[in-house]
Amino acid sequence: MRGSTDDPFCDTAPRFPRVIGHRGAALAAPENTLAGFRRASALGCHWVEFDVRLTADDELILLHDDRLERTTDGRGRARALPLSIIRQCDAGSWFDPSHVGERVPTLTEAVEVLAALALGANVEIKAERGCAVETAVAAVDLLTRMWPPHLPLLISSFIAEAVAAARDRAPLLPRGFLVRTVTRNWQRRAEALDCIAVNADHRLLRPATVAEIRKSGYSVLAYTVNDTARAHELFDWGVTSVFSDVPHEILAALSPDFPPRAAATPVGIRPGDAIGGRS
Repeated sequence: MRGSTDDPFCDTAPRFPRVIGHRGAALAAPENTLAGFRRASALGCHWVEFDVRLTADDELILLHDDRLERTTDGRGRARALPLSIIRQCDAGSWFDPSHVGERVPTLTEAVEVLAALALGANVEIKAERGCAVETAVAAVDLLTRMWPPHLPLLISSFIAEAVAAARDRAPLLPRGFLVRTVTRNWQRRAEALDCIAVNADHRLLRPATVAEIRKSGYSVLAYTVNDTARAHELFDWGVTSVFSDVPHEILAALSPDFPPRAAATPVGIRPGDAIGGRS
């Protein structure tokens, strides 16, 4: 991969940790929040994954869904609302009363907190139809300006146009090929997007597929793994890293002597949430 001389990203693949906190630590703190990042750090994570999308006034925020309802007390499509309205929403009380007043963070705020916590990140680009390129360019431009050069970073998206835009805008920024299932033409698509990793749904992975990807020189990142036995199985297959809502449990299972920096007590999750099955 080649970039301009002022590109802050080096031409090497990041060293992925075994466990990456999914949306922060999504069963221990409200997802995609600054509180979630702090919790993930306290639980022993060195990387987190989170989702980025644009508001109506082209501000970058952290939010998984197109709409606000599931993870805030607000209503409506994020892309149809300005940041000033979205910032009035409570993004923590749905999870637990202790998080009342948590706000939907901007990407700028997220980078500042991650820098303070020394956390690497997988930034996933989310976008409504027709907004993928614009979102990717805005995110990459901000990350190029703000991301600490000593911290690892990966950008990914289910939307090929977003990954291509990131490739063209910042060629040295490492990219992940994000899919539900690994199809026969996976390598051709990953090569076209100049990716270094394949991020796939762990439920649809098979040992032969993992072996093929690793033999081809790519890392394999599996989402979303909340069962310790399954994590062990995936690592035995050769999976590089797993995304987890309960990273402390997976870390403890990998190393019985693992000492998290804070006690882990996952609290309430809204009924019907499917945190474990989506990236």
